[in-house]
Amino acid sequence: MTHLENVVLCRESQVSTLQSLFGELPHVFVNCVECFTLRLLLEQILNKLNHLSSSEDGYSTEITCETFNDFVRLFKQVTKAENLKDQTVYIVLDKAEYLRDMEANLLPGFLRLQELADRNVTVIFLSEIVWEKFRPNTGCFEPFVLYFPDYSIGNLQKILSHDHPPEYSADFYAAYINILLGVFYTVCRDLKELRHLAVLNFPKYCEPVVKGEASERDTRKLWRNIEPHLKKAMQTVYLREISSSQWEKLQKDDTDLGQLKGLSAHTHVELPYYSKFILIAAYLASYNPARTDKRFFLKHHGKIKKTNFLKKHEKTSNHLLGPKPFPLDRLLAILYSIVDSRVAPTANIFSQITSLVTLQLLTLVGHDDQLDGPKYKCTVSLDFIRAISRTVNFDIIKYLYDFL
Repeated sequence: MTHLENVVLCRESQVSTLQSLFGELPHVFVNCVECFTLRLLLEQILNKLNHLSSSEDGYSTEITCETFNDFVRLFKQVTKAENLKDQTVYIVLDKAEYLRDMEANLLPGFLRLQELADRNVTVIFLSEIVWEKFRPNTGCFEPFVLYFPDYSIGNLQKILSHDHPPEYSADFYAAYINILLGVFYTVCRDLKELRHLAVLNFPKYCEPVVKGEASERDTRKLWRNIEPHLKKAMQTVYLREISSSQWEKLQKDDTDLGQLKGLSAHTHVELPYYSKFILIAAYLASYNPARTDKRFFLKHHGKIKKTNFLKKHEKTSNHLLGPKPFPLDRLLAILYSIVDSRVAPTANIFSQITSLVTLQLLTLVGHDDQLDGPKYKCTVSLDFIRAISRTVNFDIIKYLYDFL
């Protein structure tokens, strides 16, 4: 118990609860990001269980499994082993929200695995999003939900200070973490992101000490040295538009803040989730010929070569010719194609389009008395829309005709 509390800091009550519920019992741990297909996931679980059930000097063969029906049958066989027969077997699935992208019967199947396999088995889903976000629409057994609360600022201070480099004192690194949290805690409470920021900016904090210009206790001078660099880092929280090595090079060169505007142009305007997709759809409608929509947005369009579309006036890049106007119905059709979940054409969507026009990210083209409805143009740059796309994990380059 003490060992677990030292490994997992500031989670003593949760560790104690889990320890009392489960104890030290046979389990397999699988990451759903690494096992990104159904076959990989099922085979990983079965092979790890097979390894547990085989004797220490025995030889366990690799198990192949392609469907969930096969998984249930093979799971029964594997758990017949003497050391697993009377035990509760635990299957721990990390990043469980990725199960949504696999077959529809997978998540309900895991929730009913004990009933299907007639074995004493418990499946544990680990996720950073709430259960309601990935509950199957077809219905399933409701799991028991155990919430882990967010870390407080004191918890984060303790955890991050635990990572101090051996060449510096713990008090010196704790003072640095205190400064870091003072700047970033209001906008970012993600432990992984804060760890990344701590590692990235610590060399700049140490710079006066390394050069002999300040001592470890001269916090005022150290703060003045690190403050402008933390302000730059505030513009790229959660983003990976440049690598860590590029960021360090920018710090060494003392790059002016104004020169970084191309890296995070979209931080100057905050948009709602669906407004970002509307803007992406508008950009695609402005810079793709209308007849290529079938090529990009239909699943079974067949093979269409770019040479079939080329005409004399289209040999020039659409990005050089500038944005072309498009009707509202085309914008909505593209929007429904690129958004994963179903979006009803509600007044909220239309008000967001109006807001984008007000922000001058879209331009209304033509007169109000047009019978065929309004037309729009997208006025943002390629760098801007790529930055917006990255925030919603959408690869816009794959959908642009100029980049085929």
